Amino acid sequence: MSKSRLTLEKKAATPPAVPRMTRSSASRARGSSPGPQQDPGPPGPQGKRPRKNTDSALDQNLAPGQHGKRPRKNTDSALDQDLGQMIVRVQDVSSPWPRGGLASASPRPRGGQASASPRPRGGLASASPRPRGGQASASPRPRGGLASVARLVKLGRCRNILVVVGAGISTASGIPDFRTPGTGLYANLERYNLPYPEAVFNMDYFSDHPQAFFSLAKELYPGRHRPNYIHYFIHTLHRKGLLQRVYTQNIDGLEKMCGIPDDKLVEAHGHFATASCHLCYTPYPAEDAKVAIMSGKVPTCSFCAGAVKPDVVFFGEHLPQKYFSIPKADLLIIMGTSLQIEPFASLVNTVRSSVPRLLLNRHAVGPFTRSPLRRTDHVELGDLVDSVQRFAQILGWSAEIQDLMKSQGACGGSTGPS
Repeated sequence: MSKSRLTLEKKAATPPAVPRMTRSSASRARGSSPGPQQDPGPPGPQGKRPRKNTDSALDQNLAPGQHGKRPRKNTDSALDQDLGQMIVRVQDVSSPWPRGGLASASPRPRGGQASASPRPRGGLASASPRPRGGQASASPRPRGGLASVARLVKLGRCRNILVVVGAGISTASGIPDFRTPGTGLYANLERYNLPYPEAVFNMDYFSDHPQAFFSLAKELYPGRHRPNYIHYFIHTLHRKGLLQRVYTQNIDGLEKMCGIPDDKLVEAHGHFATASCHLCYTPYPAEDAKVAIMSGKVPTCSFCAGAVKPDVVFFGEHLPQKYFSIPKADLLIIMGTSLQIEPFASLVNTVRSSVPRLLLNRHAVGPFTRSPLRRTDHVELGDLVDSVQRFAQILGWSAEIQDLMKSQGACGGSTGPS
């Protein structure tokens, strides 16, 4: 047999090489029309066809090595580079958004009852009530605990106290809460014919009807009201070095007015200290916005002519970044909140099950409506100011709080429903 004939037979027995493809070229190949199929080639020496390459876009169809094993596949550097870029993009998605909130979900609660599924957008991001898992008791037996909790504080076992508050703590300052029928802030907006009460915090509704929110803003702008006994009780916790942090749903600024520093305060639903365009987020002088709103005008952005609003968190907007850095606590006090707005309502589930939780409220709310309660849960129902005053008396702080209130011209009184 001639040498040229042997060469031709060897070429015929060798399967055709499949071109090596990178990640980017494979993407283009998937989007194009399929080309002609490759001929698998003639049978090999054992009468079997060569093993079919299952992923020609990413692998080389390498022939068996000297010992009958395929050599180890080389790493595709282009694929590694694309993967690195993908990781960067995932980190970008998890990074803080332009308006100071987080795109990530709220922290996973530790211990106790599981909270509702966390959502990337919080604060007023969800109008639906917090789901209540299990069978909720209509009237769970409250476990009074002012004396028990006060004893823990006196013994020095509670040095990192987390406080969660809502609109109920400000009613003694003359500010109506949101949900009380007939007197709440939502009831006062009926003249605007809102499709539903929470529409006042809906961005789409605000774009077309800003006056409804500005009417509410007039009632809540800082300066019209003074802090009350509850605010100064919280401030006394801070003065004694016991306050870890305050989480408030309120936008009235009374926590800051009574002297609680910024590093101890999280205004989860925003504030009036700054203002910006609701369309392009261009900052706007807060004092100019206040003057316009108080005079019944709509402040407008000089850049895009959109309506300007104080930086109060609306439904669908992001919470402040500090909200999600929840510190460890050895006592949780909840006051004046209905725990109906997520993810704020889930804050009460972020402490360990061994951490005492004290609810001071007119009605049982959230996990405190279930029976049985945690072993470390304590509930004190009734007038909120009265409950806080009795708590302070047991702690021996009454005179100190009264002196502090007199020095700053605070107001007193009883709270309404919460």
